[in-house]
Amino acid sequence: MHPALWEAVSLFLAVLVLIITQPRGLSIGWTAAAGGLLALALGIVTPANVVTVVKLVWDATLTFVALILISLVLDAAGFFEWAALHMARRSGGQGLRLFLLLGLLGALVAMFFANDGAALILTPIVYEQTRALKLDPKATLALIMAGGFIADTTSLPLVVSNLVNIVSADFFHLGFASYALRMVPVDLVSLAASLGALYLLYRAALPRTVDVTELPDPRRAIRDRRVFRAAWAVLGLLLAGYFASQFLGWPVSVFAGSAAVALLLLARRSPAIPVRRLIREAPWKIVVFSIGMYVVVFGLRNVGLTHLLGRILADCGRYGHGAGIVGTGFLAAGLSSIMNNMPTVMIDALAIHDAPVAAGLHLPMAYANIIGCDLGPKITPIGSLATLLWLHVLDRRGIRIGWGYYIRIGLTLTVPVLLVTLLGLWGWSALLA
Repeated sequence: MHPALWEAVSLFLAVLVLIITQPRGLSIGWTAAAGGLLALALGIVTPANVVTVVKLVWDATLTFVALILISLVLDAAGFFEWAALHMARRSGGQGLRLFLLLGLLGALVAMFFANDGAALILTPIVYEQTRALKLDPKATLALIMAGGFIADTTSLPLVVSNLVNIVSADFFHLGFASYALRMVPVDLVSLAASLGALYLLYRAALPRTVDVTELPDPRRAIRDRRVFRAAWAVLGLLLAGYFASQFLGWPVSVFAGSAAVALLLLARRSPAIPVRRLIREAPWKIVVFSIGMYVVVFGLRNVGLTHLLGRILADCGRYGHGAGIVGTGFLAAGLSSIMNNMPTVMIDALAIHDAPVAAGLHLPMAYANIIGCDLGPKITPIGSLATLLWLHVLDRRGIRIGWGYYIRIGLTLTVPVLLVTLLGLWGWSALLA
């Protein structure tokens, strides 16, 4: 093996292992930053490569931080608990309807507040509701697993629905409106397939009826009415700003950041919302992580590994657009499941960009890569950092999900949902062509 190739691969694997295991609580930001600096010192990447990386990821990471800040403020104001209680009461006491409505709520939260918000904020709320409803452990596990699965499989529709989406949209210059036109219908396919697969798997555990009268009035969940009411206007303006971003040529972080600042200013005097603590708890390390990790991945490109991956993708594309889309999606999902979705989406984006495929196939492959990197992490616990944190949140509440059980359920659910979703992308892309 050529020395430069050996160095690039060894560095990537070392950084990846440290990020996944986080020994002694080592921050993913420090690990990725150290990896990026070492890649620069070894000559695997150049200063010009680092500048390119910063240009690629700054908008994505700042948007993600802004969305998490928005979610934290809304959660502190009682927004998500209010929504979950409304959904539960609208079930009319029917177990199946409760399952479907909570799944729909998870999809909506993932759509507008990113998959991390849906999984990490809604999970404790749903857990508390299962306790209030006095559900047995099997029913509780079914609803918790459904929430965690839906959060990722329905994080496709908007650029802001997943950090993976933002990184890809910036790399391939996908406008917000154009992206939504392509992916909202595909996300509906994924939602239907996800709910269907989850129901088939957990139908025996779902209760026929539940006593929703045990749940508190949704209005009691609102801890700051002024911020709660103002949030609707801020979120409406934010959505309009997202769509305007494509026509104005402005990065989406401008609008997400403005909305986050507006909500923080509104909440600064609220006794129910600890603004300073929320700002400290925002995932600032993701900014450093994204830059450092992408620098390390750029080293793989410089030694030719992403070119090799591009050849594999090109081989898939030779059998037609359908094979190219399905092959790209499953390759991205497989890589995401074993080495995390963030480095995967970066590696695959570089590979797709350089892949010698037929005209018009690069864009569908880019969207297929997003689908694979959004859904693929559900196969294993290490597929995404959000899943590892989600499992930790559950463990603190006495719900322990073993890796063997998770992988078995992940494979059972993810593979068919992924296939159906990719076929949905193929069909919708053909209609748009």
